[in-house]
Amino acid sequence: QVRVIESGGGRVQAGGSLIVSCAVSGRTAFSDLSMGWFRQAPGKEREFVASISRSGETTSYADSVKGRFTISRDNAKNTVYLQMNSLKPDDTAAYYCAAAVTRAFPLRAPSSYNYWGQGTQVTVSS
Repeated sequence: QVRVIESGGGRVQAGGSLIVSCAVSGRTAFSDLSMGWFRQAPGKEREFVASISRSGETTSYADSVKGRFTISRDNAKNTVYLQMNSLKPDDTAAYYCAAAVTRAFPLRAPSSYNYWGQGTQVTVSS
């Protein structure tokens, strides 16, 4: 069993920055987990944002956030981060962290992930 807890969401003006974090605990070693961030706006489907390999050496991003968002992980702290810069109102959504027990990468489909957090809200005002 793996527990995933997001933190760091909030409200920011367009053009601003925000970082969200995801703490992972459980019986599976964090370094054995591929990690991803997804988001879901009201009335829309959950969409892929970014993913990072188990070692942290490889990342993948949705086209809509490429160049603005950065995913990273600290395997010593069992934590994955999503640094969000140049935020736009369209980035407003609940952001979810997910963990996958697999060596496969990249993982862009929600169905590829085994464990999910409860989400943290990010609101970008114009």
